[in-house]
Amino acid sequence: MRVAAALARKGGDEFAKPGRLVEVRFVKGQSLSLTASRLLALMILTAGGDAWQDTTHRMRKSDIRRGHKGNERIVDMLEELHRTLFAEDDKSWRGKRATKRFNLIQASWEEVEDNDKETGWIEWQFTPDARRLIQESETYAVMNRQAVLGFRSAYALKLYEEGALRLHRRQPVWKVDMVGLRAALGIDPDKYADFAQLRRKVLTVAKAEIDQLAHFTVEWQEIRRGRAVIEIEFRFVSKDAPAQIATVDELERHSKGRKARRDDTVEKVVASDSPLPHSPTVDGADVANVLKKVTAALVSSDAASSSGTELWARFPRGRLHFGATEEAAREIGVRYGGGWDVDMIAEAYRDNMGARLNTLSGTKLEKSWKGWCEAFFNRRGRP
Repeated sequence: MRVAAALARKGGDEFAKPGRLVEVRFVKGQSLSLTASRLLALMILTAGGDAWQDTTHRMRKSDIRRGHKGNERIVDMLEELHRTLFAEDDKSWRGKRATKRFNLIQASWEEVEDNDKETGWIEWQFTPDARRLIQESETYAVMNRQAVLGFRSAYALKLYEEGALRLHRRQPVWKVDMVGLRAALGIDPDKYADFAQLRRKVLTVAKAEIDQLAHFTVEWQEIRRGRAVIEIEFRFVSKDAPAQIATVDELERHSKGRKARRDDTVEKVVASDSPLPHSPTVDGADVANVLKKVTAALVSSDAASSSGTELWARFPRGRLHFGATEEAAREIGVRYGGGWDVDMIAEAYRDNMGARLNTLSGTKLEKSWKGWCEAFFNRRGRP
């Protein structure tokens, strides 16, 4: 919860999800839809460091709708969260092994609007079991809000959470049997009975989305007994700096066309010296005016996106000891560098980036440096 509170104070898109909530499994035959999973993530993000307390939390409906005009989907998502059961291993009153089933949301309130503005808030309270899991968590997953909202597969989102939880461990792997995998990802027992189907419909789709949108990549190894797959070992690896930059760029682009970009099927526009048939032409003055408007829009957009990021105007040169930028870079190096000398990590970063480092600033530079620190640690382990 201290990490969650620190990330909330920092602002930005990163938030912490308690490890016990990531690892809690669905009751057999139940799972959360993609939209409900996103809402739960937004609830945890909004609650921040106060998620464990016996209190209510609130959020604007507009932060949930993401461009949709109606609020009916919010009602459906809330009701789904209320009725979905989760399970964990526990002890009975006699001290015997038992399975405990519980909900995560105890109560919720949705403002009923009397006009067409469709503003308003929702309010909710986590159950005592959810608050207990949050408070007892000694590990956490650092996730990105844009990535969470960008996934189109509920299985990809859940595997992303599992990876984010394990990424910074000494061995960033998740070994799970097939029953545990289905319970963790919420795969219906009657779906994908053949592993080839599960691989194609679940794992391959999830990997493609994670590799495109997350700050890490995922691979897996199938462990067989005879011809049957009995276990899977997932391995999560932080992206290097150039890949981190590409991920940040992708998250900032519109989701439409994302699958085509992922599959490399985007059509390329080829310039031509002659106008298209049956298309109107414009004179030079019109072209100049259009270019001025486009340039102005791009400049204002870039200025808006880099607002408040003057700290990361450029990566610091030399040792990271003096000035606000150096302190910020050193803090990231200490947090994500796994105990390695931060100046050594920074020097390797400068050598790796070369001239590309001069083209980065603001959020992209900060995330690139963080990604490099994570990758450095994952490649070398602890000193």
